[in-house]
Amino acid sequence: MPLQSIGTPAMWVGFFVFVLALLAIDLGVFHRKAHEVTMKEAAGWSVVWVSLAALFNVGVYFLFGPDRALEFATGFLIEKALAVDNIFVFVILFSYFAVPAVLQHRVLFWGIVGALVMRAGFILAGGAFLQRYHFAIYVFGAILVLTGVKLLWQKDEEADMSKSFFVRALRKIFPVTDGYRGESFVVKEKGKWLVTPLMLALLTVELTDVVFAVDSIPAIFAVTRDPFIVFTSNIFAILGLRSLYFLLSGVVKKFHYLKTGLAFILVFVGAKMALTDLYKVPVVASLGVIAAILAASIVASMIKVSRDERARRAADPALPVSPS
Repeated sequence: MPLQSIGTPAMWVGFFVFVLALLAIDLGVFHRKAHEVTMKEAAGWSVVWVSLAALFNVGVYFLFGPDRALEFATGFLIEKALAVDNIFVFVILFSYFAVPAVLQHRVLFWGIVGALVMRAGFILAGGAFLQRYHFAIYVFGAILVLTGVKLLWQKDEEADMSKSFFVRALRKIFPVTDGYRGESFVVKEKGKWLVTPLMLALLTVELTDVVFAVDSIPAIFAVTRDPFIVFTSNIFAILGLRSLYFLLSGVVKKFHYLKTGLAFILVFVGAKMALTDLYKVPVVASLGVIAAILAASIVASMIKVSRDERARRAADPALPVSPS
């Protein structure tokens, strides 16, 4: 399939300026002072980011037609679904580094700025590679299927960050302060430059995004080969990741079957990509399948939580009701 992008140079520059303006307003106005993000604030920002993505997609619909709009919506939904897996990792990461609640937004903000640049490079390189080497579509498809199968059989165990090669390497390379120094990533003490644990947390977030991009970017290329649609849907989903984290971090472990749903989504998208020369699954069908899998995993998780709560109460009626 030839690479036909709707993104002109002016559109790419305009989108970058638009995103940077949003980030500047976010950090410079609404989060100028470090504070703990409340559930209400996170919910409000989640609505803002999803609404902006929807408005952007309306523009795509009227300027470039329903097919491109469906591609954007499907790519956005895929990335949103996979982003929830990031939240599991962020919960573990922030717990390991004992990142104060008031500083977590700062780490995620700068992590997203780094992701913006890295993903642009990955997507442009991936699009060019697919255009030149068609066989890469099968490689990407196989990677997604294998990742989905691995996720399906992976035991639900909490990762031990102290055993991470990357974390251990960072501590050997950089001298680290014995504690946090406010909002600083780097400080100079006794004539020596030192990084703070906040910097280690940020670098680990960046590495995590690189790892997740290996799954998410090929998954969206299964829906569209247009780098501009891939990038914009990816970035809009990432922009809402911070608010989604603060909204779901306290309850994310209750989504028992979400990883199973994500595994099936990756297998489906990978198979769709690998079989593209034999049968092209319509984008609207892909959107329906992905939405159905995601909804089913969430509903199944809610049913399990409800059953577990009833069983807990039946075993000991004196127990207090668990917070939802």
